[in-house]
Amino acid sequence: MHLTPARPLILALSIAAALSACGGSDHDEPLVIPAAPADQGAPEAVAVPSATAFVDTAATNQRGDARYATVDTNAAVRLLSGFLSVWKPLTLLVDAGVSAPANGNFPAIVPSTWSGVPGDGTPDGTVLNAAVHQANIDYVVKATTNRTADQATLAYLDDRRGKGYSVTDGMGPLTAAYRAAAQQTTTITSVAADATTVLYNDGGNNTGVGGSANASFGSVVDLVNLVGNNASTEPSKRFFKYARPYRWSSSVQVLPALVPAKSTTPPTDGGFTSGHTAEGVRDAIAMAYAVPERFQEMVSRGLELGESRILAGMHSPLDVISGRMLGTASAAANLADPANADKKAAAVTQAHSALMAATGTTDATFAAYAQSGTAANDRFADYATNKANYLRRSTIGMTPAGATNAAVAVPKGAEVLLETRQPYLSAAQRRVVLKTTALPSGYPVMDDAEGWGRLNLFAAADGYASFSGNVTIVMDASKGGFNAVDRWRNDISGSGKLVKQGSGTLKLAGANSWTGGTELTAGTLEGDSVAAFGAGDVYNSGGTLVANAPAALKLAGKYTQLSGSTTLELDVGGSAAGSQGTLTVSGTATIAGGTLRIKFANGYKPKAGDVLTVITAGSLKGKFSTITVDGFSNVTPNYGATTLTLTLG
Repeated sequence: MHLTPARPLILALSIAAALSACGGSDHDEPLVIPAAPADQGAPEAVAVPSATAFVDTAATNQRGDARYATVDTNAAVRLLSGFLSVWKPLTLLVDAGVSAPANGNFPAIVPSTWSGVPGDGTPDGTVLNAAVHQANIDYVVKATTNRTADQATLAYLDDRRGKGYSVTDGMGPLTAAYRAAAQQTTTITSVAADATTVLYNDGGNNTGVGGSANASFGSVVDLVNLVGNNASTEPSKRFFKYARPYRWSSSVQVLPALVPAKSTTPPTDGGFTSGHTAEGVRDAIAMAYAVPERFQEMVSRGLELGESRILAGMHSPLDVISGRMLGTASAAANLADPANADKKAAAVTQAHSALMAATGTTDATFAAYAQSGTAANDRFADYATNKANYLRRSTIGMTPAGATNAAVAVPKGAEVLLETRQPYLSAAQRRVVLKTTALPSGYPVMDDAEGWGRLNLFAAADGYASFSGNVTIVMDASKGGFNAVDRWRNDISGSGKLVKQGSGTLKLAGANSWTGGTELTAGTLEGDSVAAFGAGDVYNSGGTLVANAPAALKLAGKYTQLSGSTTLELDVGGSAAGSQGTLTVSGTATIAGGTLRIKFANGYKPKAGDVLTVITAGSLKGKFSTITVDGFSNVTPNYGATTLTLTLG
């Protein structure tokens, strides 16, 4: 019989004698089935900003072309133009060491007279926000004065090695297999013993061997190279004409082994924006796209490389923040280009085929292997540390200079960055994810009109941070990977309703507070935190609801389980884990049938005669049709007015 969630109805229960209640006549009376959580309306949609889109105009990021020499005509300069509230360059043209003939209505470009050395008596730019500028340089002074030996080593390697090679160590347990498959090499394997080594003499091949010369992995290497199209930082350097930090202050301590790397031509060596950061970020994003099982670790590695530029004394925080923005936008522009669709798909297929073969894993075990590193062999193994570092490095050293609560914009095309990480979401849904996880406003440079500066890819990989309207998630386990199983770790707020459909498993691990309720129609929905299901009702009409929290899973509203193919699974941890795996319902728990399945976690093994309290509710109505307990064939349920206990036989 089909139960219509929208209308309460009376259902006469017929339950097997083996499951007869012990006390509480309510469980033998006609049962009133509550309605499903109310419809919350259409899901949120995030409009594309009206500003000219970087993904549509990335090809204008050129130097030496009079058509693309201004803030209005060059995509990268426009993206980073928030810096013009901090610093006004000597000229508002891409002209530092650049000349270009007139082109149509665009006048010829004559090289700027900017010397590249602040305070040398020649014409310079103008500091417009002294507090932000000083904080920007002071941060480098402090960072380079206090850098550790480990920081110095990484800063040296990140400077001298190819950036594609450097960021690959974000792959953790997959690093060796990835580098071997890509045929990546480097000749920079240690820190020079003196300060005389010539910079940029890495004899390796950076990203590896692409194309048909690498039949099993060439498409992956091609993808990493692809995101560098129209991604140069040179036009921005030559427009903004902002000196490197060691030229602003002699107190900046450039890493001694990198002193020979100082350019002897300051006019063509501006600090804003950091080329190393932009390249490292876009390479890391491409690798994260191909191997999304290491998504958060890879985007973390990209930002770490940016921080290395500050610790080396070569760049300032604003140089690095702008490099992150341009690297992210460049990666998105190339990944979003329809002409690259087949190349993306080939890279993802090759990455998984080759890495699974190299590690002896399958689709079912690959993700776990990718996350199997420890602190001893994977410096990104700790999730909490990565999360904190990513957030810190997103605004590195800067504090808000404006309002922190401005509306969030999501750039056109940015949703492609989550395409492989959340393949079960639509492009529109991924835009909402990016909006709800965005960084605060008000930070220098980061409030660009499109929203690139405020993207938080680490948080976005953990799913929605807020629900509005009906948020319907459809996961097809037959497609494997994240389509089969995913976990959201954000703290989800909002007034929306979660509707879980499809055969896959979605795990919720945040301190959630959304109020519109949860409806499970198919597949599995797992609560891995005490407040996994927010503040609304939970309605199970056709799937498996799993309680796997470290303590009792608390439902703030009502719990309803219909008859048929519905299951409540409690992964009980026993006394060693407190009340892990039990269910606490603040309102009424209405059980119209279905299955109760008890599993045991953390090595907990109860014995015959033990009594387990598995459900506690404000009021308990109805009975399960079937109860199974791992390791026990004889189980007696005891339904009380507010609790369900099981006596193990």
